[in-house]
Amino acid sequence: MSTPVKKDSPTAAKRQGLRFAEKDEALRNDVRELGKMVGELLMEQGGEALYKTVESARRLAIRRRENESEASDKLVQLLSGLSPDAARDVVRAFSTYFQVVNNAEQVHRIRRRREYLKDADVQQPRSFDATFLQLKEAGYEPEAVEKLLSQLAIQPVFTAHPTETTRRTVLRKQQNIVRRMVDVQNPALTPQETRACFANIRADVTAIWQTEESPLDGLTVFDEQEHTLFFVTDVIYRVIPPFYEAIESAITDIYGSDAQVDIPNMLHFGSWIGGDLSVNRDLSARTIRDTMARQRTLLLDLYYRDCQDLGEKLSQSESRVDVDEAVRERIDQYARQFPGAHGSTPHRYRRMPYRVLLRLINERLQATFDEGAFPYETVHSFIDDLQIIANSLQSRRGANAGLFAVRRLIRRAEAFGFHFLSLDIRHDARELQRVVGECMGETNWLELSHEVRTDRLRQALTANASPLVEPNNDAKRLFSIFRAIGYCRRKYGDPAIGAMLVRHCAGPDDALAALLLARWADLHSADGWVPLDIVPCFENAAELRRAPQLITALMEDSYYRSNLEARGLHQTVMLSISESNSACSVTSSRWDMQKAHFKLTEIFEAADVDFTFFHGRGSLSGRGGVADGIAHGHLRATEHGEAVNERYGVRAIAVRTLEKAFSAVTTATAGLRSNEVSDPVWLSIMTDMAVAADQKYAELADDGFDDYFRLATPIDVIAHMRGSSEETLAPENLPWAFAWAQSRFLLPAWYGFGTGLRTCMENYGVDTLQTMLRDWPFFRRLADDVEIALAIADLGIAEHYSQLAGPELHAHYFPLIREEYECSVTALLQLQKQEALLEGNATLRRSIRLRNPYVDPMSLLQVSLLKRWRDDGSTNGKLLTALRASVNGISHGIQTTG
Repeated sequence: MSTPVKKDSPTAAKRQGLRFAEKDEALRNDVRELGKMVGELLMEQGGEALYKTVESARRLAIRRRENESEASDKLVQLLSGLSPDAARDVVRAFSTYFQVVNNAEQVHRIRRRREYLKDADVQQPRSFDATFLQLKEAGYEPEAVEKLLSQLAIQPVFTAHPTETTRRTVLRKQQNIVRRMVDVQNPALTPQETRACFANIRADVTAIWQTEESPLDGLTVFDEQEHTLFFVTDVIYRVIPPFYEAIESAITDIYGSDAQVDIPNMLHFGSWIGGDLSVNRDLSARTIRDTMARQRTLLLDLYYRDCQDLGEKLSQSESRVDVDEAVRERIDQYARQFPGAHGSTPHRYRRMPYRVLLRLINERLQATFDEGAFPYETVHSFIDDLQIIANSLQSRRGANAGLFAVRRLIRRAEAFGFHFLSLDIRHDARELQRVVGECMGETNWLELSHEVRTDRLRQALTANASPLVEPNNDAKRLFSIFRAIGYCRRKYGDPAIGAMLVRHCAGPDDALAALLLARWADLHSADGWVPLDIVPCFENAAELRRAPQLITALMEDSYYRSNLEARGLHQTVMLSISESNSACSVTSSRWDMQKAHFKLTEIFEAADVDFTFFHGRGSLSGRGGVADGIAHGHLRATEHGEAVNERYGVRAIAVRTLEKAFSAVTTATAGLRSNEVSDPVWLSIMTDMAVAADQKYAELADDGFDDYFRLATPIDVIAHMRGSSEETLAPENLPWAFAWAQSRFLLPAWYGFGTGLRTCMENYGVDTLQTMLRDWPFFRRLADDVEIALAIADLGIAEHYSQLAGPELHAHYFPLIREEYECSVTALLQLQKQEALLEGNATLRRSIRLRNPYVDPMSLLQVSLLKRWRDDGSTNGKLLTALRASVNGISHGIQTTG
């Protein structure tokens, strides 16, 4: 893929300006080696014609970046003349390059982390050691640390990728590439072993090239589940024990070996895949049951295999060491319950009590899977069996003879239970209300005020009223879903179902409607309370602004409060700017969310209710405002499917992802990361900035803007990849930000910010804004995120997409977009006292500049393919296949979804 560049050429001179720090030289070498490998692969698999086309496109893209005249036109001409099959191979070539580059960057992150771990004098930012050092410097003694840790709860919630479900075999090969690249770093390898590692990497890269990455048909829920479950089974399941062990090690490093701190279980995981009724109306009760059954099957298989491995490790013989009486008693109990399994124990194992017990534990796990006699009713019984073994090892000189492995399995069982991922059920408030109205025989139910509906619903709940009308098919379907919720809770444990997320919640009546429907479906306890967490969702500016009033009314509602008391007086609310948000600027949306944090915290504390803010955009790493919304030690946030591979694709990186989440929630709960406003004028500044940004955004988003969006982005292709057409997708479910990222605008992530910032710098003074940037983490995070978006956006490429909208729309909208982009860059650089974007983040700046020449050909090719496909009536299957490849290739290249 890479070829030498003459040192005296203009291109070489300018690209040599990209400096690699000494710490990053290894990354540079890895990328060079892998790039060479991809080039050889193209010659071998695609022939000289493909190789020359790809190399020509790459060189022209570089020359275009260096402002060489005619390079852009030549590149467009080259790509426009490709057949659909050739276009697909060219896209696949660049996409393959980015896959191996992404693997190289993963390896480099692992390398850098190891370098930090080797140097006891330097802590990696947001590492376990750095976090506990902060606590110690703040006066936290071990006892206080233990109390602090007992308050923490961290729950990533996985959602589906908008377009891609990479096959397990491809994902596993990518893991193998990373693993072997790490192995190559071992200085003890012989030359033959090093060559063997590279040969294996070459074999995996070639096999990936020859494999269809994703199903060519529309995505199904099963595809989405399998994609996510790969990371859960192969990575996350494995890294749970190392996460806790790293905490233990950090406490020892900072507080000394005498520090005794009990580390509670704080990690759990959730999912929307299979339960998001608001996006996929075809989901049913069966989907929910099948989803949980699939998760349970995979989890029990992992437990079974781990117990087999433990049996191999724990070979202690009675003649050499005694065991606790509890071990013998449990063996006797299970020998009676599972006489066949006990009788079939090989004679040579009979005097190895741990091995015998683990064989019987596995028999009980099998009974649990088969729904046979004497199954584990709860995961606590399984953990109790493992704890009996752990206690015996601890008391019988087995601390260094297998206890470590037993404790690891206990940690996993505590994290995953018998359900693996807690499934959230997500539905629209209006749909819930519609079914309630039909069952009450109220034809005008949806036209009634929230106050009237609230009174009527409270009366029905208090009186335990039944439906007045025979349920129709829609009602029966919804009742069956609530019954499936109850079934899964009984079979897999209460945590199997996470929460009932009510979208577009506009009043207390929407939460009460969910409770009434659950009651009608017999999802309630013996005393009548609904054992389900109702979570109001606030996903746009208008909803965020009315959230305080709604939550106040909900906390004051007598029936809801009583049901909440039965649930432990803990309320979760979801705060997010949805993926489809197109109604306001990023400045306004982030400020609305921040204000909601402030006000809702006051409301919950006044009501003496514990609470969790669930963030539906951003991630555990703190982007999208998440870091500002940690409440009482609780962090619940979605991990979007398009980012899961980046954050959880490799075990070492998954630990780092969870480490950063731990650092954020720990320091916030300890009060070490205050987001308080030290100057009241900042509130006025942010309000004015949001108003000005929204006004600018509103000027752009006029009546014709939706047509521009649908023509200037590949939204129609993305909709096809989701198994739907754009017309059948509800506006609220359109992947708005993802589509803008594909077309290199990244418009929702920055538009309006510059106008708002410039207005406030003029009205309040640049010095005031610079002080605010320095001293207010919320504003600093907003500015940092906008800076990254502006750096990744490329209006030179975006202009080609804009032209797809036609002369009139392009001439109207693109100048507005370019003007605001330039305004945003200028204002932000003035605020930050910088000469260029990402001046303070040389690594990211260099990465973007190095990636662009490889992304640009895919983008320009996508533009050409889009035009040809649309001109052909959007029916050409070969063009669509090439377009699908381009969407995934660009996603790999820019590594952002907007």
